[in-house]
Amino acid sequence: MLNGKNVLITGGAGSVGRALVSRFLSENPNVVRILDNNEPGLTELKSQLDDERCRYLLGDIRDKDRLMRAMENIDIVVHTAAMKHVDISEYNPFEAVKTNVVGLQNVVDAAIDSGVKRLIFTSSDKAASPANTMGTTKLLGEKLVTAGNKYKGKSDLRLASVRFGNVINSSRSVIPLFREQIRDGGPVTLTNTRMTRFFLTYDDIEELILSTVNRMKGGEVFAYKMPAIRIEDLAHAMIEVLAPKYGHEPDAIDIEIIGKRAGETLHEEIMTEREAERTLENGSTFMIVPESTGTKGEYLDHGGPEGFEPTDQITRSSENADKLSRNEIIELLEENAAVEGVA
Repeated sequence: MLNGKNVLITGGAGSVGRALVSRFLSENPNVVRILDNNEPGLTELKSQLDDERCRYLLGDIRDKDRLMRAMENIDIVVHTAAMKHVDISEYNPFEAVKTNVVGLQNVVDAAIDSGVKRLIFTSSDKAASPANTMGTTKLLGEKLVTAGNKYKGKSDLRLASVRFGNVINSSRSVIPLFREQIRDGGPVTLTNTRMTRFFLTYDDIEELILSTVNRMKGGEVFAYKMPAIRIEDLAHAMIEVLAPKYGHEPDAIDIEIIGKRAGETLHEEIMTEREAERTLENGSTFMIVPESTGTKGEYLDHGGPEGFEPTDQITRSSENADKLSRNEIIELLEENAAVEGVA
């Protein structure tokens, strides 16, 4: 699908955006434009990539005029730019709305007006039954993207969302935090011993987005089938592996319970009970089809892409999902270079 195409990645200097740039370049696109408001991040990425197909665009999704220029002659847009941190969004809700909602509306409008063919919005499992500002803005973002398939008029644009959980080793996430704390001799801080989360890898995200580009009809929400991890088990696994690499005895690294942060939940849901009723699946992915209303065509109505079948069994919450053992966690971290000791 990317062969010979012009691609734009918003938020391309972020951790997910960087991974997508590298993967997309292997799919033989004509050009990959990388839009971000982080000048140092763009500069660093440019120094790491030596590929004449890349274009490095400084700009903000709050600026619709900049988006219009960035999308000229673009075929496919992958929208990753967002405020992603729960605690920062909770403390700055007005800014979260400006970026995650108004900014997304700018992306949708610019894509329609620029003749884009595909738009994929990267959402979050926090959009399911949201308990915080960030999750709420992501849910509204999904609604805007789905509705965009009607709002577009006669445009050939198709819009869909992908929903995923915590990414192994993403910047400023729990794994780099634990690694720094272990390096410094502890303590490793937990907000609650009962906390669980869904996790996936950058490879998982890349496959999810590429398959979405190929399969989307418009309005769907695609979600990868992710393993669940008890965060306390993650902490113990990382201490076991990393403490000796940093010159510490694992038993000497304490775990401190500090309490939940504002807006933080004990568990994550990949979808709601209502969404589960209209969800299809294949081997690795759930696909939530658009909710239809009546028979008058007021909303989207299709059965979803080929290769997906109805499902009767969905574990929606990380609380109820089977958890990885500590050995399985260690294996997952090692496969993704998340427990490499650095002096």
